Amino acid sequence: MRSSRPLRADARRNRDALLAAAREAFLGSEADAHVEEIARRAGVAVGTLYRHFETREALIEEVYRHEVDEMCATPAEFLDQHAPDEALRRFLLLLVEHAAVGKGMAVALESIMATDSPVFDDARTQMAHALDQLLEAGATAGTIRGGVSGRTVLRALGGVCGMHATEGWQDEAVRITAILFDGLRFGARNAG
Repeated sequence: MRSSRPLRADARRNRDALLAAAREAFLGSEADAHVEEIARRAGVAVGTLYRHFETREALIEEVYRHEVDEMCATPAEFLDQHAPDEALRRFLLLLVEHAAVGKGMAVALESIMATDSPVFDDARTQMAHALDQLLEAGATAGTIRGGVSGRTVLRALGGVCGMHATEGWQDEAVRITAILFDGLRFGARNAG
């Protein structure tokens, strides 16, 4: 549950502790962790958990949102540290890594897939926007072909990362992502 009012410092600490405990459980091998266990690990009462998150599903959504927010904040950092094409390459690999982490949360996320939650649409929009920033920077620098949208690249990666049911999928996804990256550089005016 997102509140429009800022939280008091102690309430913010409790919320952050709950999110950290839930993240550890959901991204680990405990996707079915109970709210009582998450509250205990966070050092708060179950009532405190429910004051911040009305349901277990709301907690799962917020953990996922936080993961996506962190990942989608990296393009600016990557662009500050690397050439635009290298920043894009690193972000593409981060998306593959996110898909692997997301598979660890799959059981927990299944509980919100049947709801009207906008969390997945919001996440795809954020990821596509982050890719748009990197693609535009690369096109401006002449190292990435123009005219490709973040949503298109995200769809291509979705297909690649959708192979998660097969043995060794992540290594294969990294190799296919390298081919996708090479394709994005092909035809760029300053491609080397």
